[in-house]
Amino acid sequence: MLDMKFVRENPDIVKQNLRNKFQEEKLPLVDEVIELDARSRAAKQEADSLRAGRNTISKQIGALMSQGKKEEAEELKKQVSANAARLAELEEQENELADKVTKIMMTLPNIIDPSVPIGKDDSENVEVTKYGDPVVPDFEIPYHTEIMERFDGIDLDAAGRVAGNGFYYLMGDIARLHSAVISYARDFMIDRGFTYCVPPFMIRSNVVTGVMSFAEMDAMMYKIEGEDLYLIGTSEHSMIGKFINTIIEEDELPKTLTSYSPCFRKEKGAHGIEERGVYRIHQFEKQEMIVVCKPEDSPMWFDKLWQNTVDLFRSMDIPVRTLECCSGDLADLKVKSFDVEAWSPRQKKYFEVGSCSNLGDAQARRLKIRVNGSDGKYFAHTLNNTVVAPPRMLIAFLENNLNADGSVNIPEVLRPYMGGMEKLVPKK
Repeated sequence: MLDMKFVRENPDIVKQNLRNKFQEEKLPLVDEVIELDARSRAAKQEADSLRAGRNTISKQIGALMSQGKKEEAEELKKQVSANAARLAELEEQENELADKVTKIMMTLPNIIDPSVPIGKDDSENVEVTKYGDPVVPDFEIPYHTEIMERFDGIDLDAAGRVAGNGFYYLMGDIARLHSAVISYARDFMIDRGFTYCVPPFMIRSNVVTGVMSFAEMDAMMYKIEGEDLYLIGTSEHSMIGKFINTIIEEDELPKTLTSYSPCFRKEKGAHGIEERGVYRIHQFEKQEMIVVCKPEDSPMWFDKLWQNTVDLFRSMDIPVRTLECCSGDLADLKVKSFDVEAWSPRQKKYFEVGSCSNLGDAQARRLKIRVNGSDGKYFAHTLNNTVVAPPRMLIAFLENNLNADGSVNIPEVLRPYMGGMEKLVPKK
């Protein structure tokens, strides 16, 4: 959420930002919220004046009564009653206007970083760097569920009977590989100085609206019937929520946390064949990383975060690339975002396996996460990034480590988590 003072003093910048994000339909909201804010501040000023006057008149009434001037005191009492009625009216007006201002401010997107490329959607995202050499083997690579089935490693039919589409059973060596990747990612991040955390898997609505836009909330979140709780779509939500309504001492920054959690998403809409199987699902597990830091440090942490994901995938010999998300592909709270994509030898192209975002002070402003600095209090900056999110990551892993005989190589870094196994051998 933007600072209202910034919007008031820089309406042209806010409007141009809306144009850059192809949200022209929101342009009238800028002038509307400025006008509502002006009315709100005027109502508050009058109310404050009446409250100050009430105290003065009360003292005058007391003095008149002690002097026996009851008639004059009664006249002042009538004025107090009239002022009280007006004050009640103003307070109601203040609340109504404040609600309207907040509602609009929650829909205005964050100001994007000047370096963000201008584009309408993800088709205009810009490749930054490739890491590793993409290889297409001289044998056919099956669809990822077919590879898993050769190891008796997946049962989509049973999952469909139990929970419906978008769910899965992982079995045997494939399930073990899934857990090995998560455990390795946890230790990888701990070795890089992050504090490991297992957060709540449900959060209240005030945390949900603090970490994402209303549009994202509607598209992603599952609501718990009859309770003010939502299942998390990513542990970033509860990890950032950990600091809600807190004041952090500046010398305690940065807060660097890595978290494990299951994630639950609606995943609305129809998807193509490449997004079937375990690519786009309602439930998955993920290792995440978040940072809460000083504003001047957030660009540096942004680069560190996406590099962590690149390094993790390269340690398993999986080629990856980074893409910078264009303006139209950025969620409303984001200042800047990179996607990390892994190479798919079967598709002969890259696909998304992680996303790194700098949200500036947008989440901190909504959640009231402040820093106590030497020059006063200010809002922190927050960032998040995917370390790894199997089972989607398993697609890249299986395709890039598959041999012609159907076996799958286990990279050296994963072998301690797989009981020393160097290769998975298919059962059929």
